[in-house]
Amino acid sequence: MILGCVLLGTAGQLLLKEGMNRVGDFSFSAHEIMPIAFKVLSSPFVLIGTLCYALSLIVWLLVLSRAEVSYAYPLLSIGYVITAIMGYYLFGDALTPLRIFGIALIILGVIFITR
Repeated sequence: MILGCVLLGTAGQLLLKEGMNRVGDFSFSAHEIMPIAFKVLSSPFVLIGTLCYALSLIVWLLVLSRAEVSYAYPLLSIGYVITAIMGYYLFGDALTPLRIFGIALIILGVIFITR
């Protein structure tokens, strides 16, 4: 269930990113609020990404009803790893040596937590 929660959250994040890429750059000014809000709220990627987050919350509540939070919560950090890797492949995000080192530390931490 924890992995399902992580995957739903990651999918939500990636879908939101794609939706906002399609909306484009904008500034928070009074005359842009309504047109931008309409573009964001009518984006299928943003809507499906939001749905993934909502489903992730439901799954997370199920996890919390069954597992120790001190065990379950740190495992959510796997989402950082998956998001960074998928961001590299889907959006061309940078995976610098320092980021790769950070990802390795997260993976190592997850291994320690699950032992």
